[in-house]
Amino acid sequence: MNPVDAFADLPIAQVARLKITLDDSQPQIMRRIAVPLTSTLHTLHEVIQAVMLFENYHLFRFDVGPRGHETHYGIPDPDGFVDVIDARRATLDQLIDAKLKKFTYTYDFGDDWRHTITVEAVTSADPALTYPRFIDGARRAPPEDVGGQPGFENFLIVMADPKHPEHADLKRWYGRTFNPGDIAETQIAARLAKLNKRKPTTIPKSAKSKRQIN
Repeated sequence: MNPVDAFADLPIAQVARLKITLDDSQPQIMRRIAVPLTSTLHTLHEVIQAVMLFENYHLFRFDVGPRGHETHYGIPDPDGFVDVIDARRATLDQLIDAKLKKFTYTYDFGDDWRHTITVEAVTSADPALTYPRFIDGARRAPPEDVGGQPGFENFLIVMADPKHPEHADLKRWYGRTFNPGDIAETQIAARLAKLNKRKPTTIPKSAKSKRQIN
């Protein structure tokens, strides 16, 4: 079985509700999702890409553990400077079984988008729903290659002011207007539907949770 599709042909008994917060974002940029506990961390990466509307252009890494003593998960690179465990072979339930409540996700080591992921709950899967699932969120995430947090702050200022001398050029670069309050739920739903179609799942109606975190 391809480790990326680790839960593709298995019934879903439990899901984790995760809150994903983009660090240093004010007002806060946040997404809340529900994913099967059997999901690989690579699948979680794909779900985060979908709900944040990133384009998966860059490298990523999950960091688990106390600062300075983290265990790193990503796509191994023999020439890389940081040793990482293959995210395609590590599953979310392995981390949560270790009593994990928070960990971090970094995307694009140039722009350095760091996210805090909080495990809010572990519950039985709902047989009427499909997973991974978007629950709610706040504020639109930064566009790709905007230049990190300083670049995004400038982007918001310029895009909000049609009279700004850089407005026309930046709008042309981005390709459309930018509404920071619109998280584009329709687009998020379409992206997750594509992931769910690629990874078909079934949920046993008699599934019962072995553990609950509330």
